[in-house]
Amino acid sequence: MKAIALIPARYAASRFPGKLMQPLGDKTVIRHTVEATQATLLFDEVIVVTDSDQIEAEIKKFGGVCKRSTKNFESGTDRIAEIAATMEAEIIVNVQADTPFIKKEPLAALLKAFDTPGVAVASLMQPIQHAKLVQEPSVVKVVTDLNNDALYFSRSPIPYNRDKSSTTIYYEHIGVYAFRKKILLEFTTWPVSSLESIEKLEQLRYLEHGVKIRMVKTDYSSIAIDTPEDLVRANIHLANI
Repeated sequence: MKAIALIPARYAASRFPGKLMQPLGDKTVIRHTVEATQATLLFDEVIVVTDSDQIEAEIKKFGGVCKRSTKNFESGTDRIAEIAATMEAEIIVNVQADTPFIKKEPLAALLKAFDTPGVAVASLMQPIQHAKLVQEPSVVKVVTDLNNDALYFSRSPIPYNRDKSSTTIYYEHIGVYAFRKKILLEFTTWPVSSLESIEKLEQLRYLEHGVKIRMVKTDYSSIAIDTPEDLVRANIHLANI
């Protein structure tokens, strides 16, 4: 299967404007993400999709490939779909621009999910290791059925641990998606759904339209840069690897 990685990159993030251009070690966050994705050697192409002059200049400075989105899209998925529609590929992987520590193994497992007939969308999740992160709205939680298809995503702690059982495992959704091209383009024809609007989680649009999302478990250390505090954690992590 021909697979292309598209990295949607907005400058004006609501919780942390300009986060992708922040220094992480001696490189920007967006450069780390692009180079980590390229280093997996899993993709025929790795392309940043942006509406920002600053981000475009940064990508070109280190020799990356960048394409401009033409509209002010509601979501990163809408943004990459515009570019995907012009490309020949069976699988499109949406790598979130604020995941600078993405690695080969989970991406390879994500692509392998499409060996199963009927899987149209797949994404990653990892066990939450620190209890305080379960309460953080910036850490998106996911619960699944017995086939590892997502039942729901939320910024709230799910499932609710009524009996305070110490064995409850919470999973963090890692915002890396893979799509068959057809379903990705269909996504853009649907209006923003009610739960998506409430939670501000675009993946809920798929669930509300009855499209299953196959979740792939991974245990690698992932830090998404959603807040200034996340950037501090990321710099500490970088210094220790």
